[in-house]
Amino acid sequence: MPRRFVRAQPWDLGDHVDHAVAFEHLPVELSLPIDNSKRAAGTLLSGRLAKQFGARGLPDNSITVRYAGSAGQSFGAFLAPGVTLELSGEANDYTGKGMSGGRIIVKPPAGARFVAEDNVIIGNVALYGATGGDLFANGLGGERFAVRNSGARAVVEGVGDHGCEYMTGGTVVVVGPVGRNFAAGMSGGVAYVWDPNQALRARCNLELVELEALADDSDVWLVRGLVEDHVRFTGSARGAKLLDNWDHVIARFVKIIPTEYKRVLEARRVRPPQLRVAT
Repeated sequence: MPRRFVRAQPWDLGDHVDHAVAFEHLPVELSLPIDNSKRAAGTLLSGRLAKQFGARGLPDNSITVRYAGSAGQSFGAFLAPGVTLELSGEANDYTGKGMSGGRIIVKPPAGARFVAEDNVIIGNVALYGATGGDLFANGLGGERFAVRNSGARAVVEGVGDHGCEYMTGGTVVVVGPVGRNFAAGMSGGVAYVWDPNQALRARCNLELVELEALADDSDVWLVRGLVEDHVRFTGSARGAKLLDNWDHVIARFVKIIPTEYKRVLEARRVRPPQLRVAT
């Protein structure tokens, strides 16, 4: 058998922001600056948690880190349950990539003069391959938002092209415009889009999905609950306006659900209970 050599990493991680977080005494909260040279904030921390506590991680809000600044790529990547990352500023591409739990909050800094719902706050390919956790972004997301998402929940003020591409699970609420080719290849999960100008159908890829109104009370309460959380965590002005006029705006929300996924869910609802035969 040939000998295998393990090479040292060519970069130094000694100054990674995650080293500032200790979890010997929980819960813990701290505030840190961040700039776009600091990549994958939360990833080393999540690896340490997984090693010590396993895949279940920690209870909600066991560790809260509040960042201020412009985060580099992969902010909150592979985030573990029990960790909340709150960013006042903006984040680069791959926010929440592969996250399996926890919560990511991205919002404009205090005193910002721009209109949040008109400006991009997270980059492209957010939630790529995520399996769990929550993301709340008070601003626009870039292209391919929630691509291959299989379990995370998210609220965002708008997304670029190819949103929810190849999504297989999870829940996405968009309280603003979407780009072209929305829901392309989407085979699972559900998206809800506030569509006051009825522009969604022209921007949606209808090959695998259906568009429908929120006729079911469970859909209405799910969307409302997520918008309420969005306002509570990010201070979203648009979200607050929607809640203030909920009875009027709810009719403008559209549910996007894959046809086959819907068929499976309906089959489960009508399937009669299995009878056990005594032996």
